[in-house]
Amino acid sequence: MKILLAVDGSEYTKKMLAYMVTHTELFSPSNSYTLLTVQSQIPPRARAAVGKEIVDDYHREESERVLAPVDAFLERHGIQAKSMAKVGHAGEVISKTADSGKFDLVVMGSHGHGTLANLVMGSVATQVLANCKVPVLLVR
Repeated sequence: MKILLAVDGSEYTKKMLAYMVTHTELFSPSNSYTLLTVQSQIPPRARAAVGKEIVDDYHREESERVLAPVDAFLERHGIQAKSMAKVGHAGEVISKTADSGKFDLVVMGSHGHGTLANLVMGSVATQVLANCKVPVLLVR
């Protein structure tokens, strides 16, 4: 199975990883895993003021800060994963990556906000569920 793990470095990512390593019947090392982290875009005026190189360095550093500990955790549990870092709106990017990459499953942590909070604030998980054609496993 080809599995996309959407990670952001939060406590919810940690809960998702803990779930994975305790449910080896679904998440065996024989699966193909890809880590995906999505960094928010820098506003255009700020990007123009500081320059493309500084913005690119910032996105690279932030992505590495998220991906490195997740990759190390998975390796300790015998799981090898490829890593991907993208820039944009997280829900949209995760959905498009899952669909275009022909993944079998997307796994991600969820904050577990209620319906009212999702209406007011939006939710990456809600966006992924609404837009992704691939099955999504949310871990709270």
